[in-house]
Amino acid sequence: MTRSIPIRRYDGRVMGYSQTTALIVVDVQNDFAHPSGSLFVRGAEAVVTRAGDEVRRAAAAGATVVYTQDWHPPSTPHFAKDGGIWPVHCVAGSWGAELHAGLPVPGEVVRKGSKGEDGYSGFTMRDPTTGEERPTELEATLRGHGVREVAICGLATDYCVRGTALDAIRLEFGTTLLTEGVAAVDLAPGDGDRALLEMMAAGVRLQPPRAQNQG
Repeated sequence: MTRSIPIRRYDGRVMGYSQTTALIVVDVQNDFAHPSGSLFVRGAEAVVTRAGDEVRRAAAAGATVVYTQDWHPPSTPHFAKDGGIWPVHCVAGSWGAELHAGLPVPGEVVRKGSKGEDGYSGFTMRDPTTGEERPTELEATLRGHGVREVAICGLATDYCVRGTALDAIRLEFGTTLLTEGVAAVDLAPGDGDRALLEMMAAGVRLQPPRAQNQG
């Protein structure tokens, strides 16, 4: 039986934003967040709402807001039809690749996977054939804004959120995951919970977003 994550993972604090903090909104795109999307993540509609709340809070506090966006070519080893594991999704210029219409977008957008790479992390891309990694512009964007801490929400917990959070820790950003602002694919049952445990072990702080503390 898969072990569920205990409620004590929350430290009870609301995420505080400032000019040295960034909110990273990971891949809240139609193919993941809209019920008609090719790789819809169960629970994504709630993520759109909660991510929007966090964007407004962060922007009001003067924090940097950055969005990541899968931006794949029509054929890539990332897709099942070309030898990968995923259905075709987030093809550059398509409806599925667009950020969800319910998400406010006042900040910069970092696109990943445009040359067929696996773009699980907002910070790095990996060639699915050679394994070679190269950075996106996300780290440079954050450093340029003087960011020292990041908060992360979006899709999906067990893939792009996980990859982005682990890279943020590796790059020595203080990192908080807004656990009520994410949802998991759970390709294998329990993948989302295991990803949370892995992020915790790496030093990621897990907090509920403000919405859980309101009302």
